[in-house]
Amino acid sequence: LVKLEYEFEWEKKLLNDTRREKDLCATQYPVLMLHGVAFRDFRWFHYWGRIPAELKKNGAALYYGNQEALGTVEQNGRDIAQRIEEVLKVTGAEKVNLVCHSKGGLDARYAVTHCGAAEKVASVTTISTPHHGCKFADTATKLPEKPYRLLAKIYDDAFRRFGDQHPDFYSATKAFCTEPSRRFNEETPDMPGVFYQSYASVMKNARSDLLLSIPYWFIRRCDGENDGLVTIDSARWGVFQGVFRNDASRGISHGDIIDLHREDYPHFDVRETYVSIFSKLKEQGF
Repeated sequence: LVKLEYEFEWEKKLLNDTRREKDLCATQYPVLMLHGVAFRDFRWFHYWGRIPAELKKNGAALYYGNQEALGTVEQNGRDIAQRIEEVLKVTGAEKVNLVCHSKGGLDARYAVTHCGAAEKVASVTTISTPHHGCKFADTATKLPEKPYRLLAKIYDDAFRRFGDQHPDFYSATKAFCTEPSRRFNEETPDMPGVFYQSYASVMKNARSDLLLSIPYWFIRRCDGENDGLVTIDSARWGVFQGVFRNDASRGISHGDIIDLHREDYPHFDVRETYVSIFSKLKEQGF
């Protein structure tokens, strides 16, 4: 394993050395990266794993939303709109690009449509975002009201210790249900002048990611191919750029697409995947 990791990292270094002056990820506008639910962008456990370092090596100007882990879409949307203002002030740029994973994509869309950020956002890229909800969430949130409220309080108390000022596990998880998602899409149309695009990934089987094996099987039976939480159809928004797949037996889970496990495996390079996403944004003038 050490030998394989060494060879992989050495090849990665040689690749970056050959393209260092190309600045493949130097987009016209700085990029604000927005995390998903139940995480924060902490320095000692970064949501995006090794991805940001790779992007910076290739010229990217990166900033982080660091919105609340269990904030509602509305609360996080307001925080993101304020964060956009801060990034523009620091950089002197006219606009930002938003690159979002999971619920971060919903937070971003709310900020653009409802919080006055449309004129300050050039593009919104969503990766594995449940734009159209998840049937697994429909089932998982059907717990009796009292136990569900108790569970929500436990999570809210825990995430206050991690810096959340307005944790709302109950509302944040309900947002993933299909009916609230339908209403959200009706009330949150895309804004003119903002480029919207989306990506999805899929697991091969339940063994692809043991953390997501149960929801994967449930969603597979109900809705089809998924990454352990989000189906391909639910991830579609704006210009759909395709599905990240892996020829190996593992597939690409909801966690793999953000380098959650910090490991490399055959036929998929998550860091290079983001280099490709950013380079396309650059080519498109964003």
